[in-house]
Amino acid sequence: MKRTGPAVPPPVAARELTAVSADGARIHVELHGPEDAPAVVLSHGWTCSTHFWAAQIRDLAADHRVIAYDQRGHGRSPAAARGGHSTEALADDLEAVLAATLGRGTKAVLAGHSMGGMTIMAAAGRPRFTEHTAAVLLCSTGSSRLVHESLVLPMRPGRLRTRLTAAILGSSAPLGPVTPVSRRILRYATMGPGSAPARVDECARIVHACPRGTRVAWAGVLEELDLDAGVRRLTVPTAVIAGTADRLTPVVHARAVAEALPQCVDLTELPGMGHMTPVEAPEAVTALIRSLADVYLDVCQDASPKAEEQAV
Repeated sequence: MKRTGPAVPPPVAARELTAVSADGARIHVELHGPEDAPAVVLSHGWTCSTHFWAAQIRDLAADHRVIAYDQRGHGRSPAAARGGHSTEALADDLEAVLAATLGRGTKAVLAGHSMGGMTIMAAAGRPRFTEHTAAVLLCSTGSSRLVHESLVLPMRPGRLRTRLTAAILGSSAPLGPVTPVSRRILRYATMGPGSAPARVDECARIVHACPRGTRVAWAGVLEELDLDAGVRRLTVPTAVIAGTADRLTPVVHARAVAEALPQCVDLTELPGMGHMTPVEAPEAVTALIRSLADVYLDVCQDASPKAEEQAV
């Protein structure tokens, strides 16, 4: 794969703040776009950061209030304390972000990729989630059996493949600097075979920046994931999108989630795309978020930032 030119800088936030979660964890939050515009909240996946949503932020911030945050231990959010890695903690963090950025009764469209989608499933039915969520987009995610269904290893399904996959995903080996070999590995495991080199580089830079301890700790949570009940509690209109070449979270997960959702309004399968759909297919993901906002958000809502008084 040929090396590409300098990376395009991520969008600069209009404002930043820190939301404080239930256990005291401090969550870095970025706000983009007009404060009085319809709101969109973006929740990234395992080993990523707010930079993962760069394409969506650039497009949507022109006429939406875009709220993006770093999951605990990722990006600019400090590492979680001992015992602070669980889907309940992820749900707590999302509720803290919603409370810190949205005025009372103000609703938003929530989009979650991979672990960010699992965050939404974990929070489904909680009071602040219900208060602030108009609709949801789930990108390249699943609710259970993640390691069992993974296709990262080209082996026959069974205990051996599951055990080896868990060992690889949960490995504590340092990723080190981005190299041609590491880019090829990342593309194979997480992206479609036709992914543009610039987009592979973008994902590699983001993933390699994730602290090793964070990567390992959350891998253990994902291995034991069971959020099937959370999917059934997700009663707002929900769209699902996934790539047909996703090895990490195969499209079978998207189909199962769509089938279980009380209000699935769309299931989009992107031919040849892998796990990193917001980067691999930014136009498709952004269009779905925009469509949900157009249909389910009242543009006359008061998106006043008064709730931010609760943040630090």
